[in-house]
Parts: sequence; structure tokens; C-alpha cells
Amino acid sequence: MDAIRHPDVPLCDLLTQYRSLQAEVEQAVCRVLASGQAILGPEVAALEKEVADYCGAAYAVGCGSGTDAISLALHALDVGPGDEVILPPFTFFATLGCVLRTGARPVFADIDPQTYNIDPLQVANKITPRTKAILPVHLYGQTADMEPLWRIAERHHIAIIEDAAQAFGAEYQKKRTGTLGAIACFSFYPSKNLGTYGDAGMVVTNDPDWANKMKALRVHGMEPKYYHKYLGWNARLDAIHAAILRVKLPHIERWTAQRQAAAQRYDQLIEQAHLTQWLTRPVVKPQRRHVFNQYIVRVAKGQRDALVKHLKSEGIGCEIYYPLSLHLQECVRHLGYQVGDFPASEEASREVLALPIFPEITLEQQKRVVELCAAFVRRHNRLAA
Repeated sequence: MDAIRHPDVPLCDLLTQYRSLQAEVEQAVCRVLASGQAILGPEVAALEKEVADYCGAAYAVGCGSGTDAISLALHALDVGPGDEVILPPFTFFATLGCVLRTGARPVFADIDPQTYNIDPLQVANKITPRTKAILPVHLYGQTADMEPLWRIAERHHIAIIEDAAQAFGAEYQKKRTGTLGAIACFSFYPSKNLGTYGDAGMVVTNDPDWANKMKALRVHGMEPKYYHKYLGWNARLDAIHAAILRVKLPHIERWTAQRQAAAQRYDQLIEQAHLTQWLTRPVVKPQRRHVFNQYIVRVAKGQRDALVKHLKSEGIGCEIYYPLSLHLQECVRHLGYQVGDFPASEEASREVLALPIFPEITLEQQKRVVELCAAFVRRHNRLAA
């Protein structure tokens, strides 16, 4: 008799969310199509106000992607050749790529191994007279430790740019991302907590001059139309994406609560399965609101890659964010970094694993994920005996 095949568990289930909002989303898309206003326009302006209000900030500027958001922020601050920007080596490449494209030199500061976010003590040791900005990444949905970064930035008159691509709605000391630095950068990629069906992003700030400059930069530096004040590029937000995001934004608090509840269930299931020596659960620091864009465990005993293979063979979605630290990527060998320069980041890249998480994930789906992890551990222990 054939073995029973259990339903697959996706890493991120976009279809279930879409079906729950299908009528509203399609009405919003049709509204844009009927308006004839496909790029920027009133839908984008409305979304900008709604996101700024949600974050508690004065201004928001919609753009084409989270990558565009980081580039707009850097250019608004006039980061360029001769400048240095401090950032973590353990994050998605876009953070580094945007710094490099300004002509500035990226300076890496290692991470806190518990949160995977930049370590303020490491940042303090990297400040030079050329440091123009500090670019902390709020990785996986939890903010960096901002208070010591604020002190460093104030002491040295350096701007902080938040890479909050994975942390929409996260909080530090009851302040939301978007208000924890000079400028914050968000991504609305489909898998994000607030995501559209394509690429989109936004920058948020309390400074009117930076906001106006970024609005010009996203349309080739025009201010006014056809008069080019800056060397900008095409970083506009499509109206269809703005309309979809306006449908989704009112649901973000409920979805965040569901993600947090799912994370707590994983914590409990891992403990009940006696896996805590194998799977290190996420650490949520005090005075943080973790929004769990990902649920990240660390896999012990050098077995991460074998566990990934096992889970995927059983139809379980999982992902490694990220398998190689930025300082070791081929395209930045000219920076001169070596293996061993950032041990916390390098260790994380060998051990982290994202398990399936999305607002609609069920207890049964999570039980299956943890049961398969437990079965893998039992097999490993038998083979090692």
C-alpha cells in the first residue's frame, strides 16, 4: 500500500490571503484601470498618507521596490564617493548593492548572534570621519537595538537609515519602524507582511526637504516636470500596486497578531518535541514588537543543510536567509574582506533556517513541520549511536 501523502506546507501561502480579499483586490484594480491613471496619481498619494499615518511619520514616498527605497534614502542624504556607510554583513544583498552604487564604501559591522541585527558595539568601533550614515537592517521582523545607535549617531552627527524591508509594523520602545531613523525604507514584495503582487516600496521620513527630494529623484530628478534638478532615475510606484496595498493595509494588525500567535505555537511545539537542543528558537528582546516576517531557527550539529533536504522532500517549504555573508560574495572581493572577519554573521549563515510562517498557517500545518524535524533528529541520533 502506498504511504499516505500529507498536504504540502508552503513557506509563504499567498493564495489563501488573496482568496480572502479577492473581491476587494479586484475592485481596486478595476478602479485603477477605469481611472486611466496607471503610475503615481491619487492612489499612490492616498497610500503614502495612510502608510505615513500608520508609522507615525510626517511623509511617505512611494517607489518601485524596497531596493529603490534604500537608493532614494542614500541619495537624499547625498551619500557618494569618499563617504562610508556602516551596515551588517548578514542581510539581503540589496542593502549592500545600493551603497555600492552610490560610490560610497560599505563598512561592515558584525551582528548580535541572538537577533541577527547589527551589533551597536561593533558599529561604535567602525566610525571614522568619513562615516556618512549607519544603515541597520531590522532583520526577520525585529528591530535592531536602536538606543545605542541613536547615541552614536548623535555624538558623531551621522544619519541613520532604517532598512525595514522585513519589519513593517515592528516596534522599538513603542515607536514603529519608519520613525527610528532619519529615513526608513520598506519593501512591499509579495512575501512581506504587507505585500502586493509585484515589486513596490516606500520611504518614510519626518523631514520635508528629504521627502521632496526623494519625490523628485524617483522621476528622474524632475522638479518641476521636464526640469531636472537632480540626477534621478525611474523609481515610480504603479497605481495598481498602491490600490492593492490600500486594500491590505487595514488588515495588517490582525495579520501581525496571527504571525505572533503562530510563532508562539512553534516555540511551544519545539519545546514539547524536545528539540530545543537542536533548534534554537527566535529570541525576542525586551521592548520590541517582533512581527515575524520569518520564523528563524538555528540548526545544531552542522545538520542544517541535511534538514533542509529532508523537509523539502516531504513537501515542507523552508529557506535559508542567507547562506553566504555579504563580505564573502564574489562581486565584492575588491573590498578585501576574508573568511573569519565577521564570525557571528558567518556562523549564522551556516545555521539559520526559516520555517513556514504566514498569517493563515494552521496548528496542523505547524505540527507537521515540527514532527518532521523531530523525525529527522531521531534518525540522526540512531545513525550516530
